[in-house]
Amino acid sequence: MAADAKGVAAFVRRSGALLVLAAVACGGCGRGADERASRWTGGEPSRGKLAIRRFGCSSCHTIPGITGADGLVGPPLDRLASRAYIAGSVPNTPPNLIRFLAHPHGPHPTTAMPEMRIPERDLRDIAAYLYTLR
Repeated sequence: MAADAKGVAAFVRRSGALLVLAAVACGGCGRGADERASRWTGGEPSRGKLAIRRFGCSSCHTIPGITGADGLVGPPLDRLASRAYIAGSVPNTPPNLIRFLAHPHGPHPTTAMPEMRIPERDLRDIAAYLYTLR
């Protein structure tokens, strides 16, 4: 019985993550996408673009819409809003993305991504921008 309960709990977690992912990926482009990303993350995509530059994310990642963001150390971040997982194993939800950006070594102690000590406001803004990338 305990195995069945664990399986159900895992299904519910995955289903919830997929529902959030579907909601993030739904709908058109442009300002509507920015508004949805803001609502889900509590951040502002336009400020996120600035924070991405300020914290040097572009030195390791290729990021659409960010001039000079052509790094090859980390994965490209194109279409991040359409992905099922962050860092290969963390369900792609706004709270998980914000937590991962704050502490990438939490789920992946050996990741090359450094702990950047990014303030909460900037974390939310960066996540909001990344969720506009479909």
